[in-house]
Amino acid sequence: MAVSGLCFACKPHFSLRPPLFHCFRKIRFSSVAAIETLDESVIQGAHFSPAKKVNGEGSKLSQWKKLNSQDLGISTSNISKPTRKVLNGLKTKGYEVYLVGGCVRDLILKRTPKDFDIITTAELREVVKAFSRCEIIGRRFPICHVHMDDTIVEVSSFSTSARNFGRGLTYEIEKPAGSDKKDFVRWRNCLQRDFTINGLMFDPFARIIYDYMGGIEDIKKAKVRTVIPASTSFQEDGARILRAIRIAARLGFSFSRETAHFVKNLSCLILRLDKSRLLMEMNYMMAYELLLPIQAAYFVRTGFRRRDKRSNMLLSLFSKLDRLLAPNRPCYSSLWVGILAFHKALSNKPRDPLVVAAFSLAVHNGGDIPEAINIAKNINKSHDGSFHELSEPQNLENLTLVNEVMDLAASVKSTLSEMTDEHFVSQAMSAYPQAPFSDLVFIPLALYLNVCKVFECVTMGAEKGFVAKQGSWIDYELLALGSLRETRHTFARVVFDTVYPLDRT
Repeated sequence: MAVSGLCFACKPHFSLRPPLFHCFRKIRFSSVAAIETLDESVIQGAHFSPAKKVNGEGSKLSQWKKLNSQDLGISTSNISKPTRKVLNGLKTKGYEVYLVGGCVRDLILKRTPKDFDIITTAELREVVKAFSRCEIIGRRFPICHVHMDDTIVEVSSFSTSARNFGRGLTYEIEKPAGSDKKDFVRWRNCLQRDFTINGLMFDPFARIIYDYMGGIEDIKKAKVRTVIPASTSFQEDGARILRAIRIAARLGFSFSRETAHFVKNLSCLILRLDKSRLLMEMNYMMAYELLLPIQAAYFVRTGFRRRDKRSNMLLSLFSKLDRLLAPNRPCYSSLWVGILAFHKALSNKPRDPLVVAAFSLAVHNGGDIPEAINIAKNINKSHDGSFHELSEPQNLENLTLVNEVMDLAASVKSTLSEMTDEHFVSQAMSAYPQAPFSDLVFIPLALYLNVCKVFECVTMGAEKGFVAKQGSWIDYELLALGSLRETRHTFARVVFDTVYPLDRT
């Protein structure tokens, strides 16, 4: 992604005080991601018609296209099983169903989507009736959460998006030529998307991809372009600036000229986002490998390569966590920050795999270290030896194991303190001038204290009355509410499954 010298271009008209931020001073990005050209073979067999421009780049609406998904190399087997069940459930009841947004883009790019979003002609109340475990969430933009196979699948309705269409429009809208009533309904929904590459709609039963915004063409060109004029888009929602950076960095795309201009010149809008929105966007950025300066320094120090995930423990941890949480939108800040601090502690001082296993199990069971050590010593599978953060296994005595686990817990707590210290964060990248840096500290005091609670049981001893969760199922609602038991359970599962992958014996 070509974003050189990005900075806040205007001052906010308000002050930022604790506890929202410990500090908020300056951000600079430089060469966040390289520009890559998409292989033409990705869209082999597709036929493209010339785009029709309407009022400049941002409002460019291409002549609508229908493409055969098989020509793009997409089959229904690429869609997750829970998503297919929801699609089939609605289709058998006579409703039209489509996949929309980033999942369609990722399928075209031969990437595994992080999640799948469905839109249907059914009303939301009809979706609720169609599934045994389903509820409507959200007030301004309500959607359905369908619980399927320990996964949540998001379903929205055309009727809901239609009610929001046209509110406060300050740009000209031109209906695509040659479209019928169904095309108009689909087009109207796609027009409400943030970027053209996210404005694609896929009918998996008819095997047709609908492109009204020129998204396929921008995928060909590896460009991130707003659907409506960039200035209007970013002023409507400043978080789209962060989203644009995240998507471009993740895909290796560059910005279109107009989008790049307003990403830079309207970046001050980020300061006007409320606390919860900033934390949510931070979560997404961490999930897609845009991390805090301390972790950025780790990437530079270890010679980070985006595709080399097998030997990069930090990416492996977040990849595991992202697969567990992908279908769910709430903010899991304590979990993210806890994993960052845990990894930094391991990066500072590599540990025996058995120490890491015992530590994660002690977190899970509320600080019962003897029980954790007993379980860890009975592990009968091999660890992932490609991680530099894991030292060579040794035959450690129980007392030594206890001391090592306690030392790791103390190191995690110390790292948490460093991650909320302005001076330390500012200095984290000082040895790596070629890399992006920032002394912005995202972690509020309340969040820091919550993360400390996750790990303090290891150093303070077994918590009276704490009952560890059994099984592998994650209660996403409790996790979103900050449940200590659910957070510890998920943390331990992510760490254990990363160090001792399921495919190893």
